[in-house]
Amino acid sequence: MSNKPKNNNKPDIIVRHLGLRDYEPVWHEMQKFTEQRGENTADEIWLLEHPPVFTLGLNGKREHILDAGNIPVIQCDRGGQATYHGPGQLIVYFLLDLKRRNLGVKKLVNKIEQAVIDLLADSGIESQRRDKAPGIYVNESKIAALGLRVRRGCSYHGLSLNIDMDLEPFTRINPCGFANLKTMQTHNILPDATLGDISTAILKQLEKQFGPTRPA
Repeated sequence: MSNKPKNNNKPDIIVRHLGLRDYEPVWHEMQKFTEQRGENTADEIWLLEHPPVFTLGLNGKREHILDAGNIPVIQCDRGGQATYHGPGQLIVYFLLDLKRRNLGVKKLVNKIEQAVIDLLADSGIESQRRDKAPGIYVNESKIAALGLRVRRGCSYHGLSLNIDMDLEPFTRINPCGFANLKTMQTHNILPDATLGDISTAILKQLEKQFGPTRPA
């Protein structure tokens, strides 16, 4: 019988506020973090915004980018099809050891979606999931998108939540691979809530789903 202690602890999740950061360098930082982490590496959540960029998932089809114009297109290694990121959209990346937290991908997605649903419900807004179309919808319009990657039992990529942004670029793509899918943002229904307000509120909801967090 081995005397080696089992690592069953779930340390606090470290939260990093990264501000406005280009997509590609942050993506590669997530890859590096995931590749180099060990069994005792603390999990992290990164909150940030990206300058305008279209991204395609690992198996994403370029045909879903209808008219990129001068906005760059990056094919990355998350799941899902086409989406748009831009200033005024809250990005939440989940760098979690799923095995340590006893999470499968389906359960992880469910917890992230539930955090958004509960965030909106606190303001009296009803939102829904959709089968086979991860994300959160309000009155048939998509307000939040999910795209994840799991490598070595750990997750990265995550959630984008539209707060107060230019939604026009979404009309240049088939969002998440669905033609004519409408998008919306919290500003339409919570006009006084800033990105900072929503960031604070979503962290409280994520703590209910994943456990305590602490600042970096």
